[in-house]
Amino acid sequence: MQRRKSLLIGINYTGSDNALKGCHEDVDNVAEFIKYRGYEDGPHDQLVLRDDLEDDYYPTGHNLLAAIDWLVSEENTICFFHYSGHGGQIDDPQGRHPSGLLDTIVPVDFEENGQIDSDTLHQHLVSRLHPSSSLFLILDCCHSGSTLQLPFIYRSDDGGNVQQVDAEGIGKHLMKDAKHLITGGFSFNKEAQTRDLYAGATSLFRSLKHRRQATGLETDDFTQE
Repeated sequence: MQRRKSLLIGINYTGSDNALKGCHEDVDNVAEFIKYRGYEDGPHDQLVLRDDLEDDYYPTGHNLLAAIDWLVSEENTICFFHYSGHGGQIDDPQGRHPSGLLDTIVPVDFEENGQIDSDTLHQHLVSRLHPSSSLFLILDCCHSGSTLQLPFIYRSDDGGNVQQVDAEGIGKHLMKDAKHLITGGFSFNKEAQTRDLYAGATSLFRSLKHRRQATGLETDDFTQE
């Protein structure tokens, strides 16, 4: 039987200019939700990091990464990761990403020690996950759809139906169509193709768009120029 482990993180940034409300309650709600799905809340099975806790459970960057390493450290484990807090973006120093940016999650000590970027998250959460283990992950923050740099995107409709969005394939197709349109002269055929290209791009970007929440969790104050 597979073991179950969970890591729940909620950061309100209390007392700062970037304060949020409700992230601690998010952790409480998720903890209750997964408890009825076989996840124990004992100290060997669940870690909770919040900025109303102290010492090893205070969500600094160092503690976050140490907790993530604990989560994925064993074989044959069903891992559950939840993060509620700010998300941001920083410059990509390697220039490997087309946007020139890396998505981030934001530890409570980000002003002193920086944010945790998507490359680092992928290295700790995904690359270290044992083949016999699995990972369920919820990121309740800005830029959550691309923070782990996973190859597939899934989109749900209002009816709860979920389908895979081949963002990479769609993007390559759109680039090919755009290249074709800008070569040669104008034609009525190209005008129709332009409308199709615009519609395809709109659909793609809509699938990547993050809905803003009234609670302010999606307010992005962490993009570094």
